Amino acid sequence: GIEAWNEAFEKAGFASAIEVRQQPDAADWDPEDVNYNTFRWITAGQSFAMGPSRVNPRTGQILDADIIFDGDFLQFWRTEYETFTPQSVALLTGGGPRDVQLATAGHGHGDGHSCGLCTLFSGHARETALAATALVMGESEAAKAAWLPRLASADAIGTLAIDEGPRHDPQAIATTATRTGTGWSISGTKAFVHDAHGADLLIVAAHDGEGIALFAVPADAAGVTLSTRKLTDSRSHAQLMLADVAVAGDARIGGAAVCDAVLDRARIIAAAEMLGMAEHSFQITLDYLKQRVQFGQILATFQALQHRMAALYTQIELLRSAVEAALASLDGGGDVPALASLAKATANDVLHLVSREVIQLHGGIGMTDEYDIGFYIKRARVLENAWGSASFHRERYAQLAGY
Repeated sequence: GIEAWNEAFEKAGFASAIEVRQQPDAADWDPEDVNYNTFRWITAGQSFAMGPSRVNPRTGQILDADIIFDGDFLQFWRTEYETFTPQSVALLTGGGPRDVQLATAGHGHGDGHSCGLCTLFSGHARETALAATALVMGESEAAKAAWLPRLASADAIGTLAIDEGPRHDPQAIATTATRTGTGWSISGTKAFVHDAHGADLLIVAAHDGEGIALFAVPADAAGVTLSTRKLTDSRSHAQLMLADVAVAGDARIGGAAVCDAVLDRARIIAAAEMLGMAEHSFQITLDYLKQRVQFGQILATFQALQHRMAALYTQIELLRSAVEAALASLDGGGDVPALASLAKATANDVLHLVSREVIQLHGGIGMTDEYDIGFYIKRARVLENAWGSASFHRERYAQLAGY
């Protein structure tokens, strides 16, 4: 192929227009420069090839290019994504132990700033933090000793396995935990388990004969099977099947009260992520309106669009107040269940509105993969149903208030 390209360029007066060479560290040429006809191959399980498909014969400038991904390349990076840990991210970003500690704790800057660590840790670290919370709030000292050091050091990843149907309903648990001579036998199916791929610890909700309880189940235990669920947000989700999974007697970490407390924290964390999404998508749209010209005018100068953005801003601030109140209740001993439901119901409503409006304000281009704004609505729809829809939490809030 390279010889054929060179023959074509020679006819146009360019000799040896394409060559294959390895770029050393001290090279003074940039392989990304469009004036170079650059082919690139990376092997050892991460291979892809890139090359021009249309080139200006007079200048050698690449006008468009073909990029071919090897199946191994895609599988390699899928594995990297599913097993990403705070420790590996800190190393990649040049951070140290403090970065790992902040990320694992779900750090906040307090100034509205969003950094790479915040984004990268929104997946496994969030679920791991919830799994660790279940252990800390639970009663099993053996489970704490076995798992907490590993979770804290990022040597293990944890996640919650609660819901069994298309809607969040922690009371509709059909999974059972039966006493055996050596511990418990757990059987059942969990429909949507977030970030289950790569997890080492599963916090499973099951009926133990007295009520709903949480169990610490190793992901590699015999009888545990994961089946990938593909949702619109393209994140890691799985269906979990447990077939007579044997765990020790001290694997039971708590009852219904612990389960409810952990779920409230999951709802608050989801609401916080939704607040961040609403804020960032708003900012992306504001920047777009300030530079997009239509009919000879910048879009941001149209009063009707200003009014729509102002309305979104007020809704986002309302959501901020609800989320901060819920977070403060965790530290200050407030009414955590009520404020968790308030935050999640508000987050569902506000992000649903914002994710639709920002696409409308972008126009048709907002639905294309070329613009990031289209991805926000996909993630929003998944989060709206995670840990309870708006109607679920309005009903729960009313019941908690005595109605």
